[in-house]
Amino acid sequence: MTETVSRLSGLIKGSIAWHLAGAAALAAAPSLWPMVVSALIADHVLIALAGIVPRAQVFGPCLSRLTQAEGGNGRVALTFDDGPDPEVTPAVLEILKDRGVSATFFPIGRRAAAHPSLVEKISAAGHRLGNHSWSHSPTFFFHSIRRMTMEIDRSQELLEGLGSQRPTHFRAPAGVRGPFLQPILERRALSLTAWSARGYDTTDTNPSRVLKRLSSRLKPGAILLLHDGSSARTPDGRAVVLHVLPRLLDEFEARGLTPVALT
Repeated sequence: MTETVSRLSGLIKGSIAWHLAGAAALAAAPSLWPMVVSALIADHVLIALAGIVPRAQVFGPCLSRLTQAEGGNGRVALTFDDGPDPEVTPAVLEILKDRGVSATFFPIGRRAAAHPSLVEKISAAGHRLGNHSWSHSPTFFFHSIRRMTMEIDRSQELLEGLGSQRPTHFRAPAGVRGPFLQPILERRALSLTAWSARGYDTTDTNPSRVLKRLSSRLKPGAILLLHDGSSARTPDGRAVVLHVLPRLLDEFEARGLTPVALT
């Protein structure tokens, strides 16, 4: 705990100092409370934005594009979150197999525990596994250091046992992270990984709109986010990702781009 606090970003250390200064100002002049409260609210809004914006670097390094070396020769990274899903994941794997494409999957730990054979199948097909926490809690941002560590370690241990390689990338639930996350990841040699383009395929039931969002930001080095779990459904009941993925791979080919797994 002491080590984690000592390695906090400058923003958080500044925020702590700002709170102490505010308390001192109130003690000296209680009539200043409207100004102090407004300043503290602004401080909290800034911290929240730093955690909500997936590509922000305020709390530490966050990979949202491939490095120059990795993204050379027209490479892009294809990633899938929130699986495995017993119906959707096998279909995604079949599409990738037919096209000879490698990708990175970020399964939710508890879902991986419920469907271990699917995780093993992902790894056996040559795809990479990433850590996406154990429960994908919507309140992950507010977790204590202890609970956050448990979420990461429990999923990491399971995926190491099911996969052929140790996960080296961590994607925070919904891309939202707090100030205590980076020191935890550093000690586990995990790279915080976001994305440069997403299709919102968990909420939009229109495959064309999802594809357009991805295509509009498609360029060498891009990291694309899709979902083999929690996928929205089209009126015919089929997962949106299964409509989008073949068309997206066609788009890669048309633009001379090569999809790869994160390294």
